[in-house]
Amino acid sequence: MWDRLANRSNTADGPKMTEWRRRRGKAVHLRDWKPLVQQVDSAQSMHETNVNHPANDSNCGLYVHLPFCETKCGYCDFYSVPTHGRDTAPLVFAIVRELKRRTDHIEQRILTIFCGGGTPTILPIDQLDAVLTPLGGLAKRHDSIEFTVEANPATVDDEKTRLMVSAGVGRVSMGAQSFFPSELAALERLHDPDDIPVSFATLRRNGVERINLDLIFGIPGQTLETWSQSLRRAVDLSPDHLACYGLTYEPATRLTAQRNLGKITPCGENLEAEMFELTTETLEAAGFKQYEISNYALPGCECAHNVGYWRNQPYVAVGPSAVGCIHGERYKNIADIGGYIRMIDERGDAVVERETLTGEMLVLEMVMMQMRLVEGLSISAFRARIGIDPRALFQRPIERLAELGKIQVSDTHIALTQSGRLVADRVMTQLVGEPATGPISLPVLSG
Repeated sequence: MWDRLANRSNTADGPKMTEWRRRRGKAVHLRDWKPLVQQVDSAQSMHETNVNHPANDSNCGLYVHLPFCETKCGYCDFYSVPTHGRDTAPLVFAIVRELKRRTDHIEQRILTIFCGGGTPTILPIDQLDAVLTPLGGLAKRHDSIEFTVEANPATVDDEKTRLMVSAGVGRVSMGAQSFFPSELAALERLHDPDDIPVSFATLRRNGVERINLDLIFGIPGQTLETWSQSLRRAVDLSPDHLACYGLTYEPATRLTAQRNLGKITPCGENLEAEMFELTTETLEAAGFKQYEISNYALPGCECAHNVGYWRNQPYVAVGPSAVGCIHGERYKNIADIGGYIRMIDERGDAVVERETLTGEMLVLEMVMMQMRLVEGLSISAFRARIGIDPRALFQRPIERLAELGKIQVSDTHIALTQSGRLVADRVMTQLVGEPATGPISLPVLSG
C-alpha cells in the first residue's frame, strides 16, 4: 500500500516540536520496545552518548521565519498570517533584534542560511532590506556556503531581486506547485501558471545563480498526464533543483474540512504512487538525481541547508513559531506576532517551549530524518553519537525489511530501496520497533 509520505510543501524551519512529541508518544512508543531501550541504555553506559556533540558541531544552519503571506493557502498548517493591510514593520524589526541576539556571539560557523515563511518577498523593499542586509553580513562573516530566500511567483520583481543578489542571496526557492489553473485553484494559490516562467526569468536576469521549484502532486482533480506536464514545464525552465511533494491533508486546514464535507475527492493511493514513480523517472532522465524522498537536484546543487536538518546537524531559528536545536536543546518560539514582539521587547527572546534531547530521542530522530535521504542512515554517525552500531541495535527488523526488499545495508549506510520509499513511513516505524498502523507525520522541507 502507498503510504502518504507526509510530503507537504513546507518552509525549512526544522521539525515542529509537537511533531516530535507526537512521534514519541502516539506514533512510535520507543519506551514500549524494551529490547531497543535496554540496548540504548547499555550503549550509553559503555560509551558517552554525544547528544550535544554531533559529528560536525562546529557548523550550524540559520533559519529566519517571516510568517507573512498574501493569503493562507487551504492546505497549509504552518504559522503564517495574511497581511491584509497589516503593518509588518514591528515584526520585521523584532526579528532583526532576535537575530542579532542569537548570532552576535555564536560559537559555530553559520554554514547555511534560509529565509522562509510565509513569503518573504511580499514585504516592502525597505523591510526586506532590513532583514537581508544583516543576513548578508552574517553570510560574509561566516563564509556561508548557501543563502536561500523563499518566494512565490508574482512576488519578485527586478528591484527586489537585485536587492537579494546584492545581499548575497545565491539561491531562491519558488513555490510553483502546478502549471494548471484548476490545480492552483484547488490549492487556493493566488498566482497563474504564466507567472511562474516570468518570475523565473526575473530571477535569472538579475543574477540569481540557483533556483528551486516546489511542485505538489496528489491534488484533487490532478491526473497522471497533468502531473507529467507540470514536471516537463518545470524542467524546461532549467532549474537546478526540484522539490516534489505529495499533498497531505493536515488537521484544522480548509482543505481537510472540504474533504470531510465531501466537497473534494482526494487522489487515490495507486494514482499517487504512479505520480511518485513518474517523478523519479522523468527527473532522472532530465539529469536530476534524487537525494531525498521528495528532493531532486542537478549534480552539486542539493539544498545544503535542508541536508543539515536531515543529518541531524544543529540549527538556530529566529522568528515567530521558529524551532531551533543547538547544544542538544530544542526550543520553539511563540506562534503569535503580538506575543513575539512583546517578548522580544521585554526579555530579548520569545521561547515558549524547550526540551533537552536524550539519547533515546536522538536514536529515533536520526532514523526518522536520515532515512529520508537516498544515502540513508550513516552507520558511523549513529555509532559516534549513540555508542552502538545500528545494524546490531535494529538487527531483527533490518533482516526482515531487507528480505522484503524495502531497505539495503552497506558497510556505511542503511538505506531505503526505491520500493521502500513508497512506504517510507511504515518502513521507518517498523525499523524502530513498532508495527505501523498508518503513516506518521514527518517534517519535510521545501527546497
